[in-house]
Amino acid sequence: MDVVISHQTPLDLLESMLLIRTYEERLAALQADGLPGTCTSVGQEASAVGVVAALDKCDLILTNHRSAGHLLARGANPDRMLAEVMGKSTGYCKGKSGSLHISVKELGVVLTSTIVGGELSLATGVALAQTQLERDGITACFFGDGAACEGIFHESLNLAAIWNLPILYVCENNQWQAFVHRKETMRSDHISAWATPYGVASATVDGNDVEAVRDAAAAAIKTIRETRKPFLLETYTYRLRGHYEPDDQAYVDPKELAVWRMKDPLAQMKQRLIGNGSITSDALLTLETRIEQRIDAAIAFAKESPYPDVAELTTDVYA
Repeated sequence: MDVVISHQTPLDLLESMLLIRTYEERLAALQADGLPGTCTSVGQEASAVGVVAALDKCDLILTNHRSAGHLLARGANPDRMLAEVMGKSTGYCKGKSGSLHISVKELGVVLTSTIVGGELSLATGVALAQTQLERDGITACFFGDGAACEGIFHESLNLAAIWNLPILYVCENNQWQAFVHRKETMRSDHISAWATPYGVASATVDGNDVEAVRDAAAAAIKTIRETRKPFLLETYTYRLRGHYEPDDQAYVDPKELAVWRMKDPLAQMKQRLIGNGSITSDALLTLETRIEQRIDAAIAFAKESPYPDVAELTTDVYA
């Protein structure tokens, strides 16, 4: 059974980010060779790892179509994730969800929604259930700036405020809504300000600084646990790859992309840890090699796994 990861040190944070980056880049390469496409979160690793690192085992997660980072940071097994993407029976949902609908009950990942804003519509119900069952956990709901422009964001936030629901809303503001830049759909730079009219506390953090994200998330979660009220945390970040795989990003200004590449969260964390003596260049290379080998093994496992039997066609389906 998978176990929730405990991120104790800065090196743990770096390792999780490296795992996510390696997994998604290798997955993108496989998709270029014909594997079903998916949406990656390359460039957003610090947001996923920082927030998930601040959660407890009793907390629940609802995420979106860029879910791999949240799942891996929580402790999901790359073997079973890749098997799921390939439609194999050893995947988390027996090959029936692909990359866009994965749920992992043992890790508290309630669902992955490919419908933009779909997780926002369900977060209130999950948090209400936790409250009525008198459970200690909170609900963490990940969504993007595109979903924040939909009505369901405002409905969800308003309802959570009225019902005093323990929800950590995490808006990963990655500047792009599919093929449309954020500036074409909103007047303000920060979505965190949108919480104020609903009486919901909020904050914006540098989404490319994993330690800053972890600290901001920890502070927000502390407030939620004490008040049992919602909180909106905006992680200001950037998606370095296209909307889906494959996507050549022809619609992106090369100068903008170059600026954000300079802010790569992995590069920043590597430089910080080497600079303060937490890791040497040789040790970093060893870590990166080990993670590459881990993903090699996961790909081999997924490829060798069988497809579901035809008898499984209608199992686990609810009507």
